Amino acid sequence: MIHRGDNFFNLYNHDFVRLAVGIPAVRVADPSFNAARIIELMGQAVTRRALCLLLPELALSAYSCDDLFHQRALLDGCLDGLAQILEASRALPLLVVVGCPLEIDNLLFNCAVTLSRGRILGVTPKTYLPNYREFYEPRQFNPADAATRRTVALCGQADVPFASRLLFRHREQPRLLFHVEICEDLWVPIPPSSYAALAGATVLLNLSASNVTVGKAGFRRQLVMGQSARCLAAYLYSAAGPGESTTDLAWDGHALICENGNLLAESERFQDAPQLVTAEIDLERLAQERMRQTTFGDSVRREREALRDFHSIDFSLPLPAADRLLLERRYERFPYVPADAAGRDERCAEVYEIQVQGLASRLRAIGRRRLVIGVSGGIDSTQALLVAAQALDRLGLPRENLLAYTMPGFATSSRTLAQARRLMAAIGCAARELDIRPAAMQMLQMIEHPYGDGREQYDVTFENVQAGERTNLLFRLANLHDAIVVGTGDLSELALGWCTYGVGDHMSHYAVNASVPKTLIQHVIRWVADTNRFGAETGTVLRDILATEISPELVPGEGGAVQSTEALIGPYELQDFNLYYTLRFGYAPPKIAFLAYCAWRDRTTGLWPDIPLEKRRDYTLAEIKHHLSTFLWRFFKLSQFKRSCIPNAPKVGSGGSLSPRGDYRAPSDSEAAVWMDQLALIPDEA
Repeated sequence: MIHRGDNFFNLYNHDFVRLAVGIPAVRVADPSFNAARIIELMGQAVTRRALCLLLPELALSAYSCDDLFHQRALLDGCLDGLAQILEASRALPLLVVVGCPLEIDNLLFNCAVTLSRGRILGVTPKTYLPNYREFYEPRQFNPADAATRRTVALCGQADVPFASRLLFRHREQPRLLFHVEICEDLWVPIPPSSYAALAGATVLLNLSASNVTVGKAGFRRQLVMGQSARCLAAYLYSAAGPGESTTDLAWDGHALICENGNLLAESERFQDAPQLVTAEIDLERLAQERMRQTTFGDSVRREREALRDFHSIDFSLPLPAADRLLLERRYERFPYVPADAAGRDERCAEVYEIQVQGLASRLRAIGRRRLVIGVSGGIDSTQALLVAAQALDRLGLPRENLLAYTMPGFATSSRTLAQARRLMAAIGCAARELDIRPAAMQMLQMIEHPYGDGREQYDVTFENVQAGERTNLLFRLANLHDAIVVGTGDLSELALGWCTYGVGDHMSHYAVNASVPKTLIQHVIRWVADTNRFGAETGTVLRDILATEISPELVPGEGGAVQSTEALIGPYELQDFNLYYTLRFGYAPPKIAFLAYCAWRDRTTGLWPDIPLEKRRDYTLAEIKHHLSTFLWRFFKLSQFKRSCIPNAPKVGSGGSLSPRGDYRAPSDSEAAVWMDQLALIPDEA
């Protein structure tokens, strides 16, 4: 985490590390040439400010040497090449992991040599040697458990650790703990890296050769992504590339960098030139996931005897943390919404189906056949109305059983009122209109509010009297018609406390939107319109609603101006970003601001290709800090008491729910001081 005096604009100060996978050009049985190419990649990795470089299996000799591995000249040449790499590493702030054949006590091992700054930190022999189909490694090599010693002498260095269960710990970044395995080790039912992760390894490295066959690249990708997900770790994979012998096999130079099931970077396959692939690993994310997923700790406890054999080796490398170094890794501006159109459509369809299924199941369980809902002409009530209509369709009930009420108040605009009327007509529900102004005025007069006496006092009481009157009417209508009230409030509003507590939009019988953020609701509505689920007329109304400014419409504006929600609590697109990284990962404010700055600072980068440039926004660091301050204060200090007693609602996304019965439990009277203190670590300008 960042400390006072650290460079805010450097990724290493936010628990990121940049790691590299290299695919060098090789010549079969030419260690001197291969060492020179590896040294070139080492220099490139340092230029890119990477902290580690992973190279392929047997990169010093080439993998496809077959029985040449038993030739003394080749083995001696590999030792000479290793010495060259070791010498070149002295001046480089880099950890290098390179594949090399090594003879130990008259046995030949397929090894990964981990070295840094002129020192060999350890040697990891391959555990599982494939002996099927095109592979016959036991013809040349011995497995790790054939070794009779735990240390070896190598390149003039005595007592080099030699074992498959080695961990390499970075002193300056204690969350960075490497483990190394080799090719087939990943393809077995229980890879060595599974135990290494339980022993604390956060970055798993695989030196591979892995010839290519049709469809194999996709399987590799799934394998690496899956292992990184199961181990809650980063996983780097480097396969042999140009120059390997094609006597019987072909090679595609497949490099992969994954983090907790997500593919961060991948090489271009079948390239003739060397490649260097880099990506930034979020070490804090891995630590947070392991801390939260208590079954990971259960696995550590169950396997504690098997973990005793791991040996940790500390090494020191200066972090390039002083200069400005922003993320190359892409962080989406809308973390709840996929950036690609196909993924976005799939996400919207799934969200919609979860909401519909949740409401239909609730109706079926309680034996009710009618729904009551308030329709404002805004996006939240629109989404809830669509879900309610679809739920009745699923149950085979007529849409007339959907009792929809629009309830204009003192500040309802003609636009939203017209949109509510058009939407209800297009859906085909039982539409009603109830003017709440007489009842609200009576309430204001009864409590002796100045507005009831003709004075223009637009305070919170004035607003909440209207919100409360609407909810009161909906519940009484539900009683009258043997129905339940469908809630319309969303996740973003719950996070910011932007709802009227108790007898207000805070309350309902079932809240279909409660774990769907505002930015996602907008896209689900657009998806409903684009897929024509309710017909062309409904689609037209939905697009008009999406183009309407978000407003509670409780206070009349001067000169007909609309009361703007985002002017009061900040732009939802940025507050949803803050919510995601607060709720899903528990990041500190400086890290959230750093991610937001990397994502939002430039409207021309990191954006969806299907959004026109003129419709894209950017935010300065000062704006990011200001809106984050609003979010933190409202989320941690003001609003938990509302979330502690919200109605039932289906959890929709992995980004979290704020239900006290689901993802998030918090005291209603906690302080926000520690978050506000950390907010002060964020600079006021870039």
